[in-house]
Amino acid sequence: MRLWSLLLLVCLPTLILSEDYSDVTVIVRGSKTIAATSDEFICATLDWWPPEKCNYDQCPWGKASILNMDLTNPLLAKAIQAFSPLRIRVGGSLQDQVVYETPNLGSPCRPFTKASSGLFGFSKGCITMERWDAMNDLFLNTGAVITFGLNALRGRKQIRKGVWGGAWNSSNAQEFMEYTVSMNYPIDSWEFGNELSGSGIGASVGAEQYGKDLVALQKIVDQLYENSSKPLVLAPGGFYDKQWFAMLLDVSGPNVVRGMTHHIYNLGAGNDPHVANRILDPQHLSRVSDTFRDLQLTIQRHGPWSAPWVGEAGGAYNSGSRTVSNTFLDSFWYLDQLGQSAKYDTKVYCRQTLIGGNYGLLDTDTYVPNPDYYSALLWHRLMGNGVLSIDFGGTSYLRAYAHCGKQKGGIALLLINLSQNMGSMVTVRNDLNVGLAQGQGITRGSSFVHGLKRTVSWVGSKASDGLEKREEYHLTAQDGNRFARTMLLNGVPLELTEDGDIPPMYPVQVSASSPIYVAPLSIAFVVFPDFEADAC
Repeated sequence: MRLWSLLLLVCLPTLILSEDYSDVTVIVRGSKTIAATSDEFICATLDWWPPEKCNYDQCPWGKASILNMDLTNPLLAKAIQAFSPLRIRVGGSLQDQVVYETPNLGSPCRPFTKASSGLFGFSKGCITMERWDAMNDLFLNTGAVITFGLNALRGRKQIRKGVWGGAWNSSNAQEFMEYTVSMNYPIDSWEFGNELSGSGIGASVGAEQYGKDLVALQKIVDQLYENSSKPLVLAPGGFYDKQWFAMLLDVSGPNVVRGMTHHIYNLGAGNDPHVANRILDPQHLSRVSDTFRDLQLTIQRHGPWSAPWVGEAGGAYNSGSRTVSNTFLDSFWYLDQLGQSAKYDTKVYCRQTLIGGNYGLLDTDTYVPNPDYYSALLWHRLMGNGVLSIDFGGTSYLRAYAHCGKQKGGIALLLINLSQNMGSMVTVRNDLNVGLAQGQGITRGSSFVHGLKRTVSWVGSKASDGLEKREEYHLTAQDGNRFARTMLLNGVPLELTEDGDIPPMYPVQVSASSPIYVAPLSIAFVVFPDFEADAC
């Protein structure tokens, strides 16, 4: 063991020999789960914004809209297929101005155009059934799981600035849904409206009327899918407002809204110069937990048949930050928020966007993956549904999340080091044997040397020969530049192959009983396939 520990020190990054680092002990409680995500927890959005959508003297959408993106680009298909499957949410700000080219539309089917009198400065826009067919070709060929956002303003009238009243006119949406069913296009869930909850963004609708309209939508779903598996009905696709959300559940009643979708943009505006600093501020990152916790309680009290979903989250709003959202640094916010949301029973987390704006998982022009794409893919492949409780002390700049393992059993641990100059030496223990360890004189917060001296496996209650292995995936920035567009996995750049395929993402195998070194400004996924966790 002493010889192995010397080899470990040699193999650790050379930074550890010259940098300060703190000892941290993470205790994983594997006897029961505290929450559960869905199989398609990782989700990405496709939006309606046309090329003329501009913010802060830039127009970052190009041809990345539902209406004009290149659906035949092989990089797009390969990026979706790699998740096997990826949930895609089709929707966005212009969703409530979209009409569908059905037989009784009664007007020409035209795309969005600039219009000062329209919501968000655009006219109504239309999707042809030919385009919808082409989109479904992509979805079917890639195995995507689809959530589609319906226009919830159709038929309403503006009664005062920002407030719309009257009942929803479902006729155009129902014809679109009928066509979708007739073509056997699989829809996992129909979402009703976008950012109309509470005071709304651009427009709002009262919760009581919204709840009545959702009952009408559920009846349409029941009728169209009478003899088949019924898609879920989701709502409201807006920012959390406790009173509004509670009333919506009360009015719509049991088993109507099966997913309460809410939006999060907690980093500020896309041109805010403090976005980067907020990403590395643990106190700022943690504040969003209040929203997750409050929504979870609202659902438990008013609609236990439902569940929380993050229907859209892009970090910085108004198309994201051009200097941050498509860089390595953004993964610190993104992965941390995935971890926080999962702890509060969030079933799905939809990232704004798959492609489009500055915050796309794929580059808007080239379709080449940005760093967050690989972060999402690693989470999807490694972090299972079951969420585990952990205890750990030490610096607040180290974030830690534990789930049941997805593919190999055991557990998967996500470690995020927000510190720019302090590494962390992390010892992982199973709560099954913490008492035994303390009886041997090894205490919580024990040093690196003590951690290497122990003779009991920390992955379970049974004695071990010390040969168990764990798998480590360390993510760092190319050239140490936190704003790099290329991310390294265990020192190797994550880049498409010559054929445009997503590269293999191999871990390094390490003795399970050794501590984990998490370098400054780095992220580590660590899989313990032999970890004894009854809940998994």
